[in-house]
Amino acid sequence: MASHIRDINLWESGELKIRWVRNHMPLLDGIQKEFAETKPFAGLKIALSVHLEAKTAHLCEVLASGGAEMFITGSNPLSTQDDVAAALVHQGLNVFAVHGASPEEYEADIRRVLEVGPNIIIDDGGDLVTMMHREYPQLVDGVIGGCEETTTGILRLRAMDRAGALRFPMMLVNDADCKHLFDNRYGTGQSVWDGINRTTNLIVAGKNVVVAGYGWCGKGVAMRAKGMGAEVIVTEVDPIKAIEAVMDGFSVMPMKEAAPLGDIFVTVTGCDSVIGKEEFPLLKDGAILCNAGHFDVEVEMNELRAMAVSHAPARNNIEAYTLENGKTVYVIAEGRLVNLAAGDGHPAEIMDMSFAIQALSARYLAQNRGSIGQKLNNVPREIDCEVASRLLESRGIKIDRLTPEQHKYLYGF
Repeated sequence: MASHIRDINLWESGELKIRWVRNHMPLLDGIQKEFAETKPFAGLKIALSVHLEAKTAHLCEVLASGGAEMFITGSNPLSTQDDVAAALVHQGLNVFAVHGASPEEYEADIRRVLEVGPNIIIDDGGDLVTMMHREYPQLVDGVIGGCEETTTGILRLRAMDRAGALRFPMMLVNDADCKHLFDNRYGTGQSVWDGINRTTNLIVAGKNVVVAGYGWCGKGVAMRAKGMGAEVIVTEVDPIKAIEAVMDGFSVMPMKEAAPLGDIFVTVTGCDSVIGKEEFPLLKDGAILCNAGHFDVEVEMNELRAMAVSHAPARNNIEAYTLENGKTVYVIAEGRLVNLAAGDGHPAEIMDMSFAIQALSARYLAQNRGSIGQKLNNVPREIDCEVASRLLESRGIKIDRLTPEQHKYLYGF
């Protein structure tokens, strides 16, 4: 066992957190029991880079129960919880992650999990896959495949695939219905506002909330803001998504027009420079900025630091930046993922579905090693339906089934 963590003595606190989510993740509980019997990952090494908190820890436990030798790191320096990392090490797993790691420390931990020569990669944002190709090409042949659970990560994979650079199969977990329809919409919608509310301790009702991006995550953020009494403005570059936002009852306009109106801004686009040097001077005095996209580039922090005449902490995890025009704007969690850098991430029940997709997709890779021809692969529909059916069963919910006659009517056989 190897590790790079803050303090092993924190393990008891981390174990309490993990125990709580175990009790609220029935899908993973059932999968863990199956994996413990069938050992689908026996003899395999799994490298995992996901936000290292309690729900991720339980996924690691499930994969380890399936026989995998786990090598674990975080996917964002501010989302790692040191006590959870310690609890996993106390269980005998290999963990390399500390909260607040510098960029150099963060990359060093990624290298540590790759240098073992993993057979399966479970990624959140694409850092593991990207570095494996860039720095460890000699180890690529040992990789059966990987799973990617974010929109941002899939965008990076598609770019690699278009360039002919992707060298092993990847399962597009984020595109599975049981991931993006629930995790991105309901999980992000709730956890973003959990992070904002606990960090600011300010009311949302009566404020103007600007949501940049109206994908599944943006829909969830906007829906929750509306439910809390905010007036919601959506900014978009996609005309179809913009029309959808209008039909959903939201105002739609360019960011330059929204900038003077917003009280709280949430970027959730997967792109960079969504709020930058042209928008900063237009913001209200006291405007609050935060990011719910994977990387800390949507609110252009380098430009804000350069433009500010001064900056100082305003509250724990909130920095105040005073501009030349005398206005002060506030940024939560350094522009990093607000729901994880300023909160505990998605609810356990939501991540139960997402991580069930991850676990079963990893098993699919192990069971089909060498026979997956495509580099980018959708999660098989059977896995999606299995997860949904398991969840309904866990809640005691029954649904109709097609009769043979109905099946023939619809499908011809």
